[in-house]
Amino acid sequence: MFHKEGHQSILITLFIVVALFLGAEYVTSNQIIQYIIYGVALFLLIIILQFFRNPKRYTAQNENHIIAPVDGKVVVIEEVFEKEYFQDKRLQVSIFMSPINVHVTRYSLSGLVKFSKYHPGKFLVAWHPKASEENERTTIVVENKTFGEVLYRQVAGALAKRIVNYAKEGTQVVQGTDSGFIKFGSRVDLFLPLDTKLDIKLNDVVKGGETIVAINE
Repeated sequence: MFHKEGHQSILITLFIVVALFLGAEYVTSNQIIQYIIYGVALFLLIIILQFFRNPKRYTAQNENHIIAPVDGKVVVIEEVFEKEYFQDKRLQVSIFMSPINVHVTRYSLSGLVKFSKYHPGKFLVAWHPKASEENERTTIVVENKTFGEVLYRQVAGALAKRIVNYAKEGTQVVQGTDSGFIKFGSRVDLFLPLDTKLDIKLNDVVKGGETIVAINE
């Protein structure tokens, strides 16, 4: 199953692959070169297909849990000053996605979307310390009766050139459902209350829609 954001890219890639296969017959009669062209074309197709894959995830919805919004590796857990919305200290958890990860963004918790804003910006590598504030990004705040207001930020990386955000202010959202997509490498930051009890640690590999990030006991 492939994400709807990838349908156009997949179709374009299929046309390119077919063109390369047909063109190889006319460009050269050397079978070795032809096989190389076939291999490159198939590799390109496989990369695009795996990038836009959208596997089913079974979220055990729970008001007392915050789940991972994306697949990837936990690269930051630290207390920071969040200056865009809260303007106070928060616990930041950042998850880095490599190009081979599933890039669907999912809602970490159910609740009301209080804030949703797009920011144009740079394309620093996603793990850069200033990426959260200087890169192209979207900031979304969901209010939940258990955790209060939780902010998550989609951050573009050096390769990510398009962020898709489905969150609209004033709408109710459901934990585990699609909240957006980031193309070709990126990260997502969560900004949680300081007293949040985390269920993950630095360098953990998490699965979007399933891995529990935090628990309210």
